[in-house]
Formats: sequence, structure tokens, C-alpha cells
Amino acid sequence: MTTGKDLLAGDDERLARARCSLEGLSVGDALGQHVMVYLLKEGSLPGQQLPPSPWYFTDDTYMALSIISLLCQNGKINQDLLVADFALRYKQDAYRGYGPGMHVLLQRINNGQPWREASQRQFAGQGSFGNGAAMRVAPLGAYFADSIETVIEQAQASAEVTHAHPEGVAGAIAVAVAAAWAWRLRERAVRPTRSEFIDLLLPSVPESEVRAKMLQARNLGARVSVLSAAAKLGNGSQVSAQDTVPFVLWCAGHYLGSYEQAMRQTLRAGGDLDTTCAMVGGIVVLSGGTENIPLQWRNAREPLPDWPFQKSPA
Repeated sequence: MTTGKDLLAGDDERLARARCSLEGLSVGDALGQHVMVYLLKEGSLPGQQLPPSPWYFTDDTYMALSIISLLCQNGKINQDLLVADFALRYKQDAYRGYGPGMHVLLQRINNGQPWREASQRQFAGQGSFGNGAAMRVAPLGAYFADSIETVIEQAQASAEVTHAHPEGVAGAIAVAVAAAWAWRLRERAVRPTRSEFIDLLLPSVPESEVRAKMLQARNLGARVSVLSAAAKLGNGSQVSAQDTVPFVLWCAGHYLGSYEQAMRQTLRAGGDLDTTCAMVGGIVVLSGGTENIPLQWRNAREPLPDWPFQKSPA
């Protein structure tokens, strides 16, 4: 199968798409994180106001930056290089909100344990089915959007280095394919309904609880509120792919035309807000472009570093 630099679109176009997704992901991540912090301190938000800037991004963005860097350098996922970059960035800044399992995994890798052994050893040998592989993958889906088959292959490769459980892999594939389709649908005069959007994704997602709950999300009535959807599908509170991805796809499909509305509705659901907002943001922005992100929000997010976008000399 052809991947990376052999595919139809040029590198600059692919990277521009990935960068667009990253903007949506990172603003959503930083927004969700700071709403959570503010709520813990204050108990509630003052009306429609959002927390004061700066908004700092979390490991959701930090790990997505490693994926962008690898695509910029190699045009595809090399698992050994990807996990090495994850481990390096963790060593440089371990205080980005990594979950307990990721702390253990990346410490083991930095101590010399092979990543395959470390990943498969997680959670009593079943591997992780957390939402971490899905939270970082939307830019990859954008990059490979010309070929859904390649999106699936590369999303799986990116997930396996940290999430060996099939549910974790299924969640990453679902979000990556959603990002690809959001970009493909960007010029349609009439946007698909939520059910139509999820129907486009289902053939690509392997049999799993993630896929079963995507079907449930697809079949929720058109008038179901975001709170009811979260109650039925989950809102990331369990930090699993199964508890996060189906709701994210429901929300992204429902609000595909408006980044701001998608973010505000995702925030209403509570739960793992930095991660749900990162996933929804990384998908929805590809439909409307970065100009649909409120400028105030982009300015509130801390600046992204330069290192992911630097190519090595030929």
C-alpha cells in the first residue's frame, strides 16, 4: 500500500490540512482544560463568559505535535520514531496532564523497555483502551484524507505504540476517519445530518464497543439534547475510548458547521473536557476552516512551539 509521500496531494497541502486540524484540536484542548480548572476553583462559569487567558494546552496537543512532527519529517507514521518522540517530549515536560497509565508507560520507555512490551503490559496485559490515542489523531486523519484506507492504516499504527487494546485502536481510527470526512465534506453546500455523518464513518471502524456505541449515537433522535446524549454515550469521565469517542462523533456530526457552537455544546456535557473538546475541535475545524475559530480563543491559547513544523535539510 502506498503511504506518505507517494500519495496524490503534495506535502505542503497535506501539512496545511494537518495544521488546520491541530489549530482546532489545540484551542479545544486548552479551552476545555481551563474551563475544568475554573469550575474546580469557582464552581460555575459567569454566564456565557469563558476563563481568562492564557489557556495552556495539555498532553492532548503535546502528543498531537509529535504526530505532526513525524508527518513533516517522514510523511507517514514510523512507530519507533513516534514513540521515541513521545518519550522525549514527556521527559522535557511531564506536567502536561498525562494520565497515570501514560506516566508509567513513558517512564518505562525512557528507562529502556521496548515500547511493544511496555504497551502490551499495560492494565494487566490487556493493553490500554483509554482515549489517549484518539485525542491526538485528528491531524493525521486530515493529512491522509485523500485515502480513507491509508487513514485507517496510519491511525492504527499511531495508536498501537501506547494503546494496545483493540478498543483504543478503534477509537483512534474512528476519530481519524471523522477528521478525513470533515475535510472531504468542507465544500458541500448542504452538510450531512449527524446520522449521515456517522454512517460515513461506520464502515471504517472495526467491530468493537466503540463501533456499537457509534451506532447508538447515530440512532439518537434529532431533538436529543447534548446532556441526554452524554448520559447515554458517556462524556469521557471514564477516560476510555468507549466512553469518549461515540459522544465526540455525535457532537461533531451535530455541529459540523460551527466550531464555536460545537465547543460550547461539548463543554455543556462536562466530563473529560480537554479531551472531548480537543477531539471535536480537531474534526469540526476541517469543515469550516480556522477562520471559524473565534479569534479571541486562538489568541487565548498559548502559542504552539515551532519544532513540529521544521523539516530536516534534504
